[in-house]
Amino acid sequence: MASRDDPMFEITPQVLLKAYSCGIFPMAESADDPALYWIEPQQRGVLPLEDFHVPRRLLRTVRTTPWKVKIDNDYDRVIDGCAAPRAGRMSTWINARIRSLYRELFDLGACHTVEVWDGDHIVGGLYGVALKSAFFGESMFSTERDASKIALVHLTARLIRGGFTLLDTQFVTEHLRQFGTVELDRSAFQAKLEKALDKNADFFDLPREATGDEVAAIIAPAH
Repeated sequence: MASRDDPMFEITPQVLLKAYSCGIFPMAESADDPALYWIEPQQRGVLPLEDFHVPRRLLRTVRTTPWKVKIDNDYDRVIDGCAAPRAGRMSTWINARIRSLYRELFDLGACHTVEVWDGDHIVGGLYGVALKSAFFGESMFSTERDASKIALVHLTARLIRGGFTLLDTQFVTEHLRQFGTVELDRSAFQAKLEKALDKNADFFDLPREATGDEVAAIIAPAH
């Protein structure tokens, strides 16, 4: 389900957080469309944190990669990466209002980025919104193999360590399905969301500079 807002209506960070608490999130039709659409999918993607699956090869990559993972370091470069054209998608839903709104949330500490850096170059990352013990994944990107997957593994370890109970992926893709993402109907998602909003969590319980070994130990302690 989607409803179009008035582009002249001011959406504040507080309005945006309230929308998330109701299970609704905004998207734009294109980067050039000033309007936002409020989206409430009939079927919602959720990555169960207790059943997060990481292929052994990727787990080795997380441990051994020379790339550095940074947290909340460069919001603008992450948004640029998520909005950039890529194979199979020449347009983006990230318009100027989305950029501005999530920048405000970032400045308030409610929006977070996980960034993968190769020296001075960002090669992958993601961003999303944290609200109580729910994390709402918004978008991810990669310019090098496995970079966005590394970001997702680091994010998931951080959420597990911090006591989060819900990782919302909005939709299910083949990329996300390999990690255990499932589809819930609206009522099942709302029930999980309500429970998540009754519990506090700490995005920074895992230090910003956590290593790949530390992250792997959280995700797959038996390996």
